Amino acid sequence: MYTHRVDPAATGVGRRNPEGVKEVRIRPVVAEDAAAVAGIYNHFVRHTIVTFEEEEVTVKEMARRVERVAARYPWFVGEAEGEVIGYAYADIFKDRSAYRFSVETTIYLRPDATGKGSGRRLYAHLLSALQQRGIVNAVAIIALPNPASVRLHERAGFRRAGRLHGVGWKLGRWLDVEYWQCVLGAPVAGPRLGVDR
Repeated sequence: MYTHRVDPAATGVGRRNPEGVKEVRIRPVVAEDAAAVAGIYNHFVRHTIVTFEEEEVTVKEMARRVERVAARYPWFVGEAEGEVIGYAYADIFKDRSAYRFSVETTIYLRPDATGKGSGRRLYAHLLSALQQRGIVNAVAIIALPNPASVRLHERAGFRRAGRLHGVGWKLGRWLDVEYWQCVLGAPVAGPRLGVDR
């Protein structure tokens, strides 16, 4: 079984930024980030198939989501020069209690922030926080085609686990999704691990 090991260099700790690349600070999300997070997310809602939502999310609704998720799971934002340029978080994978050691992960970057290593650092930060909480599996669901997301997940330590065909309809076409899994650690017996439902 493949087990993910967090690469400390991928978190950005102690790294020097190449000339022209903005320094990215990773921190926990706060309620005041809702507008920036909604702005990033709604670009993908409007223009892409990477999320299956079709209506823009209001700032109020995003604030509600941030509050709900961050109360139980890690949610981080990447900030450059005082602006949020991306975010990554974990949430419930499935409602049934036996899934409590597994989470679904999500990551979004502002379009002008891609290809600079910020996504990899955000993901490394998130996966490290999940490991510390005793989470065993991180699952990402990628709508296809999305080669940039596939590359990011491969580099973050995820492996392709399966594909569902034609399960979404958006922007005039049927869409496949792939499940990607990152095994964060060997399962350990004990009801105290993970997040209680």
